This record gives sequence, C-alpha cells and structure tokens, in this order.
Amino acid sequence: MIIVDHSLKYLRESLSNYEEENNLLQNINLKLATNHYKSEIDFIEDLDEDELIYLDRILEQEMNYARDAQDEVRAKELNDIYELLI
Repeated sequence: MIIVDHSLKYLRESLSNYEEENNLLQNINLKLATNHYKSEIDFIEDLDEDELIYLDRILEQEMNYARDAQDEVRAKELNDIYELLI
C-alpha cells in the first residue's frame, strides 16, 4: 500500500478503529489500500454519495477525539479531508 498524502495516512489509521463496522467502511478502506491517490481530492472524487456521508460522520468523531487528545497535527490532517466533504 502506497499512500503519498499525509492526510490520507491519518485517515486510514483513524478508520482502522471502525474496520469491522460495515460495508461502507470496508469499501472506503479498500479504496485507500488499493488506489494510489496523490491527493485528498483524488480520494474524495472516488467516493460515492453514501461513502461521503458516512465518512463525514466518522471524521467529525475522529477530529473531536484528536482535539481532546491535544493531537493538533492529527486534527489538522483529518480536517483537511473533512473540509473537502462539505
């Protein structure tokens, strides 16, 4: 797996907490694992509407967790992706 973009690395790590949750998340993880996205935009454009909605919810939770843990780098990287969703 080669993920060039740092934000996508943080996203993949965050999503690992939910891996068994449902098919949408498994599809998102599969896309991250098998596609070589050069940017967050490339990744976002590859998601379908249901995946976008699901990712929006997960990212809010993960950004809150990062802020609570005072991990500003993680919060910023995840926020970079989140801003592209809205």
